[in-house]
Amino acid sequence: MAREEGRRRDRDREDRDSEFVDKLVHINRVAKVVKGGRRFGFAALVVVGDQRGRVGFGHGKAREVPEAIRKATEAAKRALIRVPLKDGRTLHHEVRGHHGAGKVIVRPAPAGTGVIAGGPLRAVFEALGVGDVVCKSLGSSNPYNMVRAIFDGLKNQQSPRMVAQRRGRSVTEIIARREGQQGEQASAS
Repeated sequence: MAREEGRRRDRDREDRDSEFVDKLVHINRVAKVVKGGRRFGFAALVVVGDQRGRVGFGHGKAREVPEAIRKATEAAKRALIRVPLKDGRTLHHEVRGHHGAGKVIVRPAPAGTGVIAGGPLRAVFEALGVGDVVCKSLGSSNPYNMVRAIFDGLKNQQSPRMVAQRRGRSVTEIIARREGQQGEQASAS
């Protein structure tokens, strides 16, 4: 009885793990000089997502590369955040994020644009499930700072439903107002 319950729990864990896509962003090799020579260690940065609006990143260190990747993947699964997506393919509005000297600007894009982003940022968007987005990295090109900066920006992403709930209005009022402002900007140009 207990053995069967354990198997079921393991199978549920495997199903949950299989729904995630993990992307290796960066591996750093470090050396510690000791009496007999050098001891090498590895640090891995991994992004994990379900391609439906949940994404997380993790950092793991170990003496072997696969162990560092495994630790980073587990850390990423523990640190998932939910990002509201528009039509399941892009973001609702422009966001800016920063961490240290790394700054990013992320803009939603029309259908068919694709993911226009560099290295670490592309991995985040692919794991998130965003198909159309334009992203520019400013400042630091350190992958750790870039990933933390993009997560800082994504945490500030809000859907019209969230804004309507906070303001005590209906979603249609918020959307109508946003479309009205975009029409005024287009006519002013």
